[in-house]
Amino acid sequence: MKCQKRTIPLIPLRGISIFPYMIVHFDVGRDKSIKALEEAMVNDSLIFLTTQKKANTDIPTAEDFYEVGTVCKIKQMLKLPGDTIRVLVEGINRGKIREIIREEPFFEVEIEEYVYELNIKDDKSIEAMMRLVMENFNEYVKLENNIASDVVVTISEIKEAGRFADVISSYLFLKPENKQRILEAFNPYKRLELINVLLEEELDVLKIEEQIAERVKSQINKVQKEYYLKEQIKAIYKELGEDEDIEQEVEEYLEKIDKSKMPKDIKDKAKKEANRLLKMSPSSSESGVIRNYVEWLIELPWGKQTKDRVNLKKSREILDTDHYGLKDVKERILEFLAIRKLSNSMKGPILCLVGPPGVGKTSIAKSIARALGRKFVRMSLGGMRDEAEIRGHRRTYVGAIPGRIISSLKKAQSQNPVFLFDEIDKINSDFKGDPASALLEVLDPEQNNTFTDHFLEVPFDLSKVMFITTANSLSTIPRPLLDRMEVIHVTSYTEDEKFEITKRYLIPKQRKAHGLTEENITISDKATMEIITSYTRESGVRGLERQIANVMRKAAKRIVEEKIDNVKITTGNVSKYLGMQKYSYEKADTEPKIGIVNGLAWTSVGGVTLNIEVSVMKGKGKVQLTGQLGDVMKESAMTGITYIRTIAEEYDIENDFYDEMDIHIHVPEGAIPKDGPSAGITIATAVLSALAKIPVDSTVAMTGEITLRGRVLPIGGVKEKVLAAKRAGIKKVLLPWDNKKDMEELESNVKRSMKFVFVKDVKEVLEEVLLRENKNEN
Repeated sequence: MKCQKRTIPLIPLRGISIFPYMIVHFDVGRDKSIKALEEAMVNDSLIFLTTQKKANTDIPTAEDFYEVGTVCKIKQMLKLPGDTIRVLVEGINRGKIREIIREEPFFEVEIEEYVYELNIKDDKSIEAMMRLVMENFNEYVKLENNIASDVVVTISEIKEAGRFADVISSYLFLKPENKQRILEAFNPYKRLELINVLLEEELDVLKIEEQIAERVKSQINKVQKEYYLKEQIKAIYKELGEDEDIEQEVEEYLEKIDKSKMPKDIKDKAKKEANRLLKMSPSSSESGVIRNYVEWLIELPWGKQTKDRVNLKKSREILDTDHYGLKDVKERILEFLAIRKLSNSMKGPILCLVGPPGVGKTSIAKSIARALGRKFVRMSLGGMRDEAEIRGHRRTYVGAIPGRIISSLKKAQSQNPVFLFDEIDKINSDFKGDPASALLEVLDPEQNNTFTDHFLEVPFDLSKVMFITTANSLSTIPRPLLDRMEVIHVTSYTEDEKFEITKRYLIPKQRKAHGLTEENITISDKATMEIITSYTRESGVRGLERQIANVMRKAAKRIVEEKIDNVKITTGNVSKYLGMQKYSYEKADTEPKIGIVNGLAWTSVGGVTLNIEVSVMKGKGKVQLTGQLGDVMKESAMTGITYIRTIAEEYDIENDFYDEMDIHIHVPEGAIPKDGPSAGITIATAVLSALAKIPVDSTVAMTGEITLRGRVLPIGGVKEKVLAAKRAGIKKVLLPWDNKKDMEELESNVKRSMKFVFVKDVKEVLEEVLLRENKNEN
């Protein structure tokens, strides 16, 4: 090999390397490269081609390409659309840049060209190396499917070592930097040695690829061809240690786990699960489950809490602004805040707000959250049958997720929100489990600091959560669950309370919702009371709000159609907006009657008066009860009749009336089911009045349970029953002695307008209501 100097145009190539004896075509588009081609074609068609160090460099300088390249002969040029030229060249000799003559308008360099002498006799070491390279290249061709098999025969006939090495190099699929290393190896033996090392590395990679292909292929069937190809690529990257995406993903998980405030044992479990991703296929179903699990652990609000607002004055203002009345509930919240101010170790209370529909139980919970400055979470339990809704599904199930408690806390991003369980009395159970039993741990302050969801399988502290539950009735709540809660009764609203709520909240709210202003519509106080008494009959204000909305809609229509500025609602025109009156409260009779007594009853929509009627006639001792009475009410009637038999002589009643007289007991409004023991003294009084023919004072109403001995036992719903009596014009109400404490619930104006008599025995009741002096007149 000899060296000669030559001045020649240069073109830097991007991404390809050209060796001597190699014929290849490439496209030229840069101005300097095109001018270099034109200069070469004018002279001897020789051009010097070298490789850029970085393929993405658009305008290379002298520092951007390698010094060693190849002197090539231009065989053919073809102009393509878009000012691009396709060039066919043949590599001749290696060359090395000694000096850059000029850079504009094209690169021209002075090189040392190394010319091969074909008559050099190779020594034994070169011949041995050529055999070794040929053996490895033969195996490379077998594993690499992109090389024609006849290439091996052609190359094996080459005897000159340098040419042999260059021709083999042109067929190898190597990285650009490795091809440049071969090009810069001027010594044929060193070049062969380098090629052999690179060949062995490529063979190792190809063998691993073949093993991976076989392993992946054995795991899938022929139908999953597309899936197989994707898995093969991923497995190759994994074996080569180039699967950076999964490693980066796991690193991100581990970093987030370290930053979170989860306990150490849970951190260790989360890290263990995250590291499992490195040992499995990224697209396997198990890896998806692990990702989901780790992300849930990371996103839970470990140690994240909102700071409680401990300003009692401000909290009281918020509660008073949002709700009218409800003193017991407000006082309980303020007590909790006061304790929080004195001691931060106070666990979250479990409050149960019990009351009829529409009295504002759910909105109270929202106001509590606002007063405390906490996040608010609501979860409806109505109709829930699946225990997994509370505790979640185990990860062995497809599509498993945590329960709604953990999901809600994740959404709230707080470990101490106000958490509302709505309609807890309407939980059901079936073959999927009993959600009420699952709630036992959640609602126990001594246990919920280690609540374990089936999906997470790690404890999560719920002791800082303030749980609030709502129910319409306590009767359907399981006793163990009820025992964990502090019950606060939210009673029905009085008409005065409804009036205040309507004026303060409902009318402004609906006026704003319908795009009206105070100048557009005015509702008089008397019209408001008319809507309350004549168009609604409920404990709460939900139906009342609908009626107010109805008035607003019709008023808005009038304003638009008639182009008027103001609509006034009075008692005289309420019916034009809401139609005829839907309800009218029955007023008590002013005349005393035999066998008719005013009773009081509680319903889900408030208290009502019941005029219990009794008729007696000659017969065979038959007792008939009508008016859809429940079993408890029927038993109360039979108890009352039995008691009357013991005192019959005192009221001149025949001792054998139970054999000679038929007794018919009827409670009007027969379409409405009625039950409960509180009508006991009412029925007994009506039966005794009918048998003894003694009239009953019609201005008196009563309620109370009766025993066989005539004792009067306490009942519930005192406030609702008293309000019903007031509406009916009752002046005096008889209540059991033990219900004296319930008088605190009544407004002072109600207490002043009525007389209350508390009785322990039925005889006291009879003395108050029976008008014996009128017996002969009737």
